[in-house]
Amino acid sequence: MNQKGYDIFKRSLYSFLVVFLLLCQTVFAADFSKVMILHTNDTHGFVMGDDKHIGMPIISQIKKEMEAKGYNVIMLDAGDIIQGNILAKYDKGQSCIKLMNSIGYDAAAIGNHEFDYGLDVLNERMREAKFPFISSNIIDNNTENTFVKPYIVLEKEYGKIGIIGLTTPETKTSALPENVATLNFLEGKVLMASTQMYVSKMIAEKCDLIIALGHLGSKDSCMGSRSEDVIANVNGIDIFIDGHDHEVKNNKIGNALQVETGCYTKHLGCIVYEDGKWQEKLINLGDYTKADKNVEKLVNNASYNVELHLSQSVGEVVNDMSGEIVPGLRTQEAAMGDFCSDAILWQSNQILGQADKADGCIVNGGGIRTGFNAGKIKVKDIQSVFPFDDKLWVITIKGSKLLEIIEASTQNTPSAMGGFPQVSGIEYTLNLTVPYQKGPQYPRSMYYAPAAPGSRITINSVGGKAFDPDAEYRIVVNDFMKGGGDSYSGLTAESAIIAADELGITDSDCLQNYIIERLHGKITPEYNKIQGRIKIIP
Repeated sequence: MNQKGYDIFKRSLYSFLVVFLLLCQTVFAADFSKVMILHTNDTHGFVMGDDKHIGMPIISQIKKEMEAKGYNVIMLDAGDIIQGNILAKYDKGQSCIKLMNSIGYDAAAIGNHEFDYGLDVLNERMREAKFPFISSNIIDNNTENTFVKPYIVLEKEYGKIGIIGLTTPETKTSALPENVATLNFLEGKVLMASTQMYVSKMIAEKCDLIIALGHLGSKDSCMGSRSEDVIANVNGIDIFIDGHDHEVKNNKIGNALQVETGCYTKHLGCIVYEDGKWQEKLINLGDYTKADKNVEKLVNNASYNVELHLSQSVGEVVNDMSGEIVPGLRTQEAAMGDFCSDAILWQSNQILGQADKADGCIVNGGGIRTGFNAGKIKVKDIQSVFPFDDKLWVITIKGSKLLEIIEASTQNTPSAMGGFPQVSGIEYTLNLTVPYQKGPQYPRSMYYAPAAPGSRITINSVGGKAFDPDAEYRIVVNDFMKGGGDSYSGLTAESAIIAADELGITDSDCLQNYIIERLHGKITPEYNKIQGRIKIIP
């Protein structure tokens, strides 16, 4: 037998063994008729119930009521738990973990935003959790082992349930790069092989049900490492509970059920076994209204602490200012993006002085997490807009480098990009009729450098003057972008930054000072419309 024939034989034998094991599971199938899987994802600290969110007190009560009806409830979360709004930020996710402990979660995947406070805080949160965090594709470079348990097996009287965790490889750049510098996130074919290895182990352990708990999503930027890719390339997964892209999903892909609840507890996932198959019965806002009083007390205590320390008024806004992502901050010029970048550029130049002032400012759209509702603006509202407390830098770069990073950060537009450049002091045109030409892939990134910078992007002006690719410009960015976060890996190349000075202030401080000192406490309607800095040719 030649090598090619031997390889075909090996693949056929492996496929036969997988199918045989799956058939064995079917023959000796467990009784799942009274099993219910409740699931959340991308809660981002939105634990309070209101007119937009179910909230954790009601979710807890739903679990109790289902158990009272005789269901065996499994409670799972697909990641992004401890960061995203002011309640989560206030105690670095500690209250979020306390709530999940009280509800009785069985497992959670690690999301990219779990790393926002650094590894020490994440490890502390995981120690506090009474449930395991799992991920099979995060490798600790120091030990060459997985960062946490790759999977768990729940042994119940009604059957054995294997649950494997998966984390988006985008974490390499969607988290502050220095926070994940010691970790490797498997992607593409290596991710598929690793996932198949662990799923095969769970099959060998005679698991009756295999669940992938994945913070992967379906974004085009993650092509090859999406939940759909895993389902298509890994044999043996029965259910894939997804997260990361904030979508609502209820799909049958091959033999697997793919589900996701969106985000922010706007829905609660509910999977049951009916008519011989697993089915999603999504629970919507308003379907249940009764709340668990004990969990409600925990939520109220956490909210009280936020109000007590962060309720000081800093001004008012006449009209609502949208913080929408799509269409909005991650796809096009947005009024909130203009406002935030103006605030940062103004504050930076107050620090730098006229002689050393910056020419412009770029804010990654994904760093702006919400907008303002009309009325009073409190400190907590400011910190909800910028919950990451990113430090600011003024960097000196050539015009050609500025062109590269803006083109790289619009490469997926009109699809959403966390790196989409909201700007002040800069005007540019994006021509969507021209396809993005990929150059080499940036190191430790899902993104590609532009092969021909300037093919899709034209920078019209910087600092009020015509753009010159050979000129040097002083641009204000946050430390996330400076470190190569999102699609800004071009700034980490050798000699990309000619000079860099830390400004000693955070983005949220800039926003607060701009409202108080520059606008004298009132945001007027001029900021309810875009300023015309970004032109998009559709």
